[in-house]
Amino acid sequence: MATTINLERVHGDFGFAASDENGHTVQMDSSPESGGQNFGVRPMQMLLMGLGGCSAIDVISILKKQRQDIIDYKMVIKGDREAGVEPSLWKDVTIEFHLYGNIDPDKASRAVELSVNKYCSVAATLEKAGAGIKTQVFVHPAEAK
Repeated sequence: MATTINLERVHGDFGFAASDENGHTVQMDSSPESGGQNFGVRPMQMLLMGLGGCSAIDVISILKKQRQDIIDYKMVIKGDREAGVEPSLWKDVTIEFHLYGNIDPDKASRAVELSVNKYCSVAATLEKAGAGIKTQVFVHPAEAK
């Protein structure tokens, strides 16, 4: 399946807007140390955001098929990049999955495992590039939200 992304410089030297064929837009920028102006997300941060989105879609889809009552869903993704090399790839990534509702913890853990190890293309891409991905799953009652 082919995808077309268009990118335009829209702010300062390194402020870009990338859009897909449906008109969805993301702003990107370089770090201030490299001449950016905090106009948007750094491209490497966007990879971790993509990982979160990809896995979230999988996990919620799996749990809905299992008739789990998901009231809310949050993730915290932390990553460390290689030091002192160019390009500096992600080497260690930790994902915290926070699920709220009437959810069986074993089903939640299995859904996360299936997503990260089988279904999520972004996770597979990062792992092929050498990143280690660790997960933690937290199931909270609906009233904890």
